[in-house]
Amino acid sequence: MERKSRQQEINEALMAADMASMSLQKAEEQLQKASSWGIWDMLGGGFFSTMFKHNRMDEAQAAMNEARGHLRRLKKELLDVNLTGDLKMDVGSFLTFADYFFDDVFSSWAVLDCIRNTAQQAASARQKVLQIQDRLSAARAQLEQETAALDQQHRTLVLEG
Repeated sequence: MERKSRQQEINEALMAADMASMSLQKAEEQLQKASSWGIWDMLGGGFFSTMFKHNRMDEAQAAMNEARGHLRRLKKELLDVNLTGDLKMDVGSFLTFADYFFDDVFSSWAVLDCIRNTAQQAASARQKVLQIQDRLSAARAQLEQETAALDQQHRTLVLEG
């Protein structure tokens, strides 16, 4: 029963990682769009480019808030599968950069710079989540192999017994 429980915990962690990865990818996409509108805004795009840029920034903020929840869940699920000792994910900086990003806006250039930095942080966080997914998938595959080997040993003992 312990193996099935561990497999379930790994699957739950993988689901949490998938959700976090999707939210981070969405944030990256919205930040890229905001960056494009930011360039247009710097070139004198006017009211509409500013409005579109801020719309994309709002959508990125929503995606990052969603990712924050998924990262928290992932962190809890990783505790269940004992991967925390090997996990070097700086969730704290990821969780605070959104506040800096949306509160420290003084000019179009500063906004564009913040958008780009935030996009890099989101990409970095997503890369770490992808690495975690790889490790979880490897742990699940190993557990499945061990289970199959034990099942085979059990069948052999039953047939010989």
